[in-house]
Amino acid sequence: MKKIMLLAAAVVFSTAAFAQGDKTTVRDETTGAKTTVSERDNGTVKVESRTGRTKAGQKAYNTKEDVKYAGKKTGNAVERGAKKTGSAVKKGAKAVKNKTEDVVD
Repeated sequence: MKKIMLLAAAVVFSTAAFAQGDKTTVRDETTGAKTTVSERDNGTVKVESRTGRTKAGQKAYNTKEDVKYAGKKTGNAVERGAKKTGSAVKKGAKAVKNKTEDVVD
């Protein structure tokens, strides 16, 4: 009896999971609003809507994006400067080595 109940429960849960059908998402780029429509195989339809960001939320998002961009730009500048400094040090060390060899000869 217990095995039959467990088997029936497994079939019910697998059927419910299988009933989840296609999901369609539509986003309005101007406001940021998002609507998701889920159509299940058993005929039911589920609609979820999210409104876009508020003005304060949009300002916070823009600030975050600006900081991220500035960080990338600064990181690239630091990397380039380090490469230039490294190559200059290498060139200077090579010149010193050449002068040392000339004096010894």
